[in-house]
Amino acid sequence: MRTTYGPPEIVHLTDVPAPQVGPGDVRVAVHATTVNRTDCGVRAGHPFFIRALTGLFRPRATVLGNEFAGVVESVGPGVRRFSAGDRVFGYSPRFGAHAELLSISQDGLVAAVPAGLPLEDVAPATEGAHYALSIIQKAGISGGQDVLVNGATGAIGSAAVQLLADLGARVTAVCGTAHTGLVRGLGADRVIDRDKADFTKDGHHYDVVFDAVGKSSIGRCRPLLKPRGLYLTTDLGPWSQNAVLPVVTRLARGRRVMLPTPIETPQVIEYLCERIASGRFRPVVDRRYPFGQIVEAYRYVETGQKVGNVVITVVPPR
Repeated sequence: MRTTYGPPEIVHLTDVPAPQVGPGDVRVAVHATTVNRTDCGVRAGHPFFIRALTGLFRPRATVLGNEFAGVVESVGPGVRRFSAGDRVFGYSPRFGAHAELLSISQDGLVAAVPAGLPLEDVAPATEGAHYALSIIQKAGISGGQDVLVNGATGAIGSAAVQLLADLGARVTAVCGTAHTGLVRGLGADRVIDRDKADFTKDGHHYDVVFDAVGKSSIGRCRPLLKPRGLYLTTDLGPWSQNAVLPVVTRLARGRRVMLPTPIETPQVIEYLCERIASGRFRPVVDRRYPFGQIVEAYRYVETGQKVGNVVITVVPPR
């Protein structure tokens, strides 16, 4: 947990009261969770404006962590979807997954773990993936469209490549030399090695440029877009311009910018669960840390070098 904003070192392990189980809630014994960009940003309180949502001077959420996989320990009154002993995974928008126990509504982003899959492998299946899926669905991307994904090895980007390929889109992925084979294996039709070429100089034209790391801009990517092309971003940009450009570019009726907000409904987790069960989506895992080394996990995520996801093992597998 943490009680203030700051660097990874403010996070520490301690005993806290078990979360209550209200009507319609399930309490999960967490076996695995993750550390991701969202955790890092909320922990640091950066950018500063997010404190309007997380607490201006002191954080409201002292226990972070939004992805989890584990076993239902108990259920509240009115719960019909799950029973004690069920293996579940999901996403907790209000955090709390960096703990041994987590309480979440049965109507939230939680689903049964597909048979035969280890809990540690499905724990990282929702954070980056639900952002990627939300952006894809809100942008209305469909099969047959040409889509470029910048940052194809991050949690969002690696999920986006797989989900787009599953839709039947023609995917061009941008990544470093070391990971071109990985990205091809995720379903990319073409790969641009960013260590050897500037992807914005690519001769192809795209229906959609999906900047999954927020490190480019519509200005740089405009030459890549078809006349009615769409630039999707996950970040506000260095001057928060992406908060305004969606409105401005929509009025201009040419190439447009979108900064979609996430969809947090049960349908999202059901969509991902179906694709995990069928093998059409697998979260990419970079490193695994035991719960006692969660500070080291935060430090690694903040290097910006992670590939896919970083998993935290709360309960070692038998």
